[in-house]
Amino acid sequence: MEWSKRKFLKAGAGVAALAAMPRAFAQWQPSQRYPDPLIKIVDPSFARYRLALAKVERIASGMRWCEGPVWVGDGRYLLWSDIPNNRIMKWEEETGAVSVFRKPSNNANGNTRDRQGRLLTCEHDSRRVTRTEHDGSITVIADRFDGKPLNSPNDIVCKSDGSIWFTDPPFGVLGYYEGHVAKPELPTNVYRWDPRNSKLAVATGDVNRPNGLAFSPDESKLYIIEAAPNPRVVRVFDMGNLGDLPYFLMEHIPGQSLQDLLESQNQLGIRETVRWYLDNQAWVGTVLKQ
Repeated sequence: MEWSKRKFLKAGAGVAALAAMPRAFAQWQPSQRYPDPLIKIVDPSFARYRLALAKVERIASGMRWCEGPVWVGDGRYLLWSDIPNNRIMKWEEETGAVSVFRKPSNNANGNTRDRQGRLLTCEHDSRRVTRTEHDGSITVIADRFDGKPLNSPNDIVCKSDGSIWFTDPPFGVLGYYEGHVAKPELPTNVYRWDPRNSKLAVATGDVNRPNGLAFSPDESKLYIIEAAPNPRVVRVFDMGNLGDLPYFLMEHIPGQSLQDLLESQNQLGIRETVRWYLDNQAWVGTVLKQ
């Protein structure tokens, strides 16, 4: 079939845009003025949180795929996972120094801290959840359920009662980029670890490839990114009985539901974690997969 000139130009423009994307990111430069023009307010409710004397900064580069940032306020440093490079990185607020915190990390993904300030980590390659003690030693929180190995723990949160909740999709056992190839032996569950008896239980088993998760500020609800559907969705569970509720938390953009937002983001290959901001509203943190 013979292409028209218009079709040819449109196709060429699309290819050029895709080709230019990595180069545009590589040439990114911080703003030289305030307020930072890179900061766009698409929902007026965010305006009150914008700091006019703050700007977007690049604190580190050279990673292949970053995940699981966790702020260690008492130490004034940030930790995050560089999954394919099999390491956890560290950025120090006081000096700006970037260093390797842990390598190998067993293709660590999600990180958080428990109520005692200890680091909790989801490890893809070892298919386990670990806790880094204050002396630096590592304790395995969970690596099996019903005698079978976990799939590849992905994201993790700690409730105020000390219980640890994490998602267990199969992403780390589907290839060698973020783990190793293995046959999943368990459903893609969301688990709860009880600190009183160290037992693991299924919190819910009907989320297809669960990813990011977060509690509401009063911990009455649990929000989980379901990564399998297309477009991806946010599931919300009542913590009273973990029953699936048929609504979304909020409209993220006036006139556009959160579901519509996720659908538009999905077209760009965007998915990942969910986090909270003030006023009891949800902010869906995203990672662009290039």
